[in-house]
Amino acid sequence: MSYKVRHAQKEDMPHVFRLIQELAIYEKEPDAVLITIEDLVRDGFGDRPLFCCFVAEVDDHIAGIALVYPRYSTWKGPVIHLEDLVVDKAYRGKGIGAALLDEVVRYGSQQGVKRISWEVLDWNEPAIDLYQSKGANIMRGWYIVQLDENGIRNYLENI
Repeated sequence: MSYKVRHAQKEDMPHVFRLIQELAIYEKEPDAVLITIEDLVRDGFGDRPLFCCFVAEVDDHIAGIALVYPRYSTWKGPVIHLEDLVVDKAYRGKGIGAALLDEVVRYGSQQGVKRISWEVLDWNEPAIDLYQSKGANIMRGWYIVQLDENGIRNYLENI
């Protein structure tokens, strides 16, 4: 099976959205996706894109995605965050995830970033194995901290 990895285009966003939904189901949060295809188009392809997305294409079918965005580390300088790397269930285990990660790392290097970071669920052993095989440092002991919209609202009401 041959595939190619390329920068996503606006027309790819319905397929990107489908894979985001597939990831939410895989991560046992099927109702967590609140964005729309229109949000992806607006936020990824406007005058100031908020993210960069790569797609893996197999016979004109989007089989995987990797979505990154810029961040800034007070210790390191410019970094990028890999928000999601998703491979369609039917195409897993065929090297597509590794190819997408390779493209993200190439992109980060071209951008001159000092670090590429992402999260992985502790039970997602196939992903952990891939990341470790590529030399990534799995930093156990760190906690992810978030405030969702409701949390932000409650926080502001209590200061």
